[in-house]
Amino acid sequence: MGKFGKWLGAGAGFTLGGPIGAIIGFAVGSFIDGVSIEDFTEEQRKYQEQAQQQQYRGRATSGDFEISLLILASVVIKSDGRVDRRELDYVRSYFVRMYGKERANHAFKLFNGIIKKQISTRQVCLQIRQHMTHSTRLQLLHFLFGIAKADGQVTDPEEQEIRKIASYLYINQRDYSSIKAMFYDASGSAYKILEISKNATDSEIKKAYRKMAKKYHPDKLQGLGEEHKNGAKEKFQQIQAAYDQIKKERGLS
Repeated sequence: MGKFGKWLGAGAGFTLGGPIGAIIGFAVGSFIDGVSIEDFTEEQRKYQEQAQQQQYRGRATSGDFEISLLILASVVIKSDGRVDRRELDYVRSYFVRMYGKERANHAFKLFNGIIKKQISTRQVCLQIRQHMTHSTRLQLLHFLFGIAKADGQVTDPEEQEIRKIASYLYINQRDYSSIKAMFYDASGSAYKILEISKNATDSEIKKAYRKMAKKYHPDKLQGLGEEHKNGAKEKFQQIQAAYDQIKKERGLS
């Protein structure tokens, strides 16, 4: 499988099996030159053997997060009935920034096959939910809103699809509304980001900020590697910016 096979075999874990594994197999066998479905099946077999020997089956890896992003990104991009080049460019630039150009090229090669596949969002999300922490799932959701906003606005079909994904991933309404508010310049967005109302007291605001800063701290993604901690900093900075805005409006020190 060459360099592509090394990238896939070294990075992925639980995503080599189940519904996600079937999607990868489709993309590999149909759209990636020089790679056969037999090659991919061999990578799956190697993973299963290694997982059994080392007793870490199901533990999410950096590659699992990467592949899950690709699949859910394809769902959101297609939700409004068209594939916008700006959204594709956003995905590519995000992966280059996160993983470097060579790894991003392998990922986008796989993405070009995934996006042609009809996907059961529920089945994919159930598999992700079984193996990823709540903090990791929140990071997935943040990325999906970034894709939807890449062409300037989040359309209703895109927002509805992301909302559905959130429900399948067991992300509650408060967390969903907080992340969504990070991508809208509407009045009161800063309060929504901190999951409080405009009527909150100054002490409640400070308490909410401490709670949200803890929830979204990049260290929550430490198990996925430094590249994902760096990606989480953007979300963390938006929490800080929302708090600073409210402090300025209220004249808080």
